[in-house]
Amino acid sequence: MEEFIKFIKEMVWIDELDLQLVRSRCKERMIPKNKLILRKGQIASQYFFIISGGVRFFYELHDQENTTWVMFKNEFFTEISSLHPQKPSRFNIEAIEETKLIVIDKKDMDFLYHQLPSWEEFGRKIWEATTVRMIDQIMNFQTMSAEERYLNFMTHSDLIQKVPVKQVAAVLGITPNALSRIRKKIR
Repeated sequence: MEEFIKFIKEMVWIDELDLQLVRSRCKERMIPKNKLILRKGQIASQYFFIISGGVRFFYELHDQENTTWVMFKNEFFTEISSLHPQKPSRFNIEAIEETKLIVIDKKDMDFLYHQLPSWEEFGRKIWEATTVRMIDQIMNFQTMSAEERYLNFMTHSDLIQKVPVKQVAAVLGITPNALSRIRKKIR
C-alpha cells in the first residue's frame, strides 16, 4: 500500500486525513500469472493500481488472441469502456506475471471523487496521462515504421523482457516473424 500512497503524493498534494479515507477504500490483491482479472462479457466494477507485475488487455478473434495494451508497475487501469457505461467488456485482462494490485471498487472511487477535491484532481491527472499514452500509441502506428515502434517500445516498456514475442508483436501491430527479423537486424 505504501507504494500506492507514494504514487498518489507524487501526483497531487493530499493531507493525511484524506489519505486515511483513501486507504480505507482500497484493498490489496495478488493475482497469479495467467489469471484473468476481467473476462470478456463481464461488466467492469473496479479500478486497479499495479504495485508489481503486469497485465495485458486482449481480445480473441478467429481463435487468435490479440494483445492491445500492456501495463506494468505504477500504472493505474480499468476497462473504462465497460466501467463507465456499465456495458459488457470487449476485452480480457490477464496478469502476465504474478501481479500485486491495489483495488478500488467503482462505488468507492465515486465516493472519493465526491468527498475529496484532491482525489478528483488525482483522477483527472491519471486519465489525462492515459489519454496522452493512447494518442502517442495511435500516432506511433500512423507515423513510425515497425522497427521504430519496436525501438520506442524497448526504451519505454518492461514488455520486451516479460511478454512472449507473439504478444509483443501484437502490441506493435506486426507478425511474430516480422518482429524476429527486426530483432535480428538490430542485434
